[in-house]
Amino acid sequence: MNAKGRYRTKHREEILLFAKQMQGKHLTANDVCRYFLEKGEKIGIATVYRQLENMVEEGVLHKYVLDAGTPACFEYAEQPSEHEMCVHCKCTSCGKLIHLHCGEVAALGGHITQAHGFQLDTARTVLYGTCAECKQVAPIKGEKKDDHVVCKKT
Repeated sequence: MNAKGRYRTKHREEILLFAKQMQGKHLTANDVCRYFLEKGEKIGIATVYRQLENMVEEGVLHKYVLDAGTPACFEYAEQPSEHEMCVHCKCTSCGKLIHLHCGEVAALGGHITQAHGFQLDTARTVLYGTCAECKQVAPIKGEKKDDHVVCKKT
């Protein structure tokens, strides 16, 4: 049993291993079920959701609910450096989700905290707009992309 009184089950450990393998990308409960199915193991969707939610409570995963019509997605909660801040940018045309690690975003977060007394929850911060590809060409309907972008101030 761990510190919060939850048992470390085989399913929990397998889900955690899968999440670590998917580090930097989002996964859904259906992705986890598909992973188990490909391994020839059965797992119920309720078990998957319960384990994912437990890991969110423990701080092992971040949970994102981007739109009312899309399933929650989860991301392995790699411990970022104290100066690293990540927000998400979602393209309203194609659905691409960009993980944005940028010093300028950290500066904005600092400004908001200092000048306005408001602390951003970067695990749940999503900015909506149009990605570079959609600005150039018409998007393919239903296409979803997941990019990880690191911006370095020069």
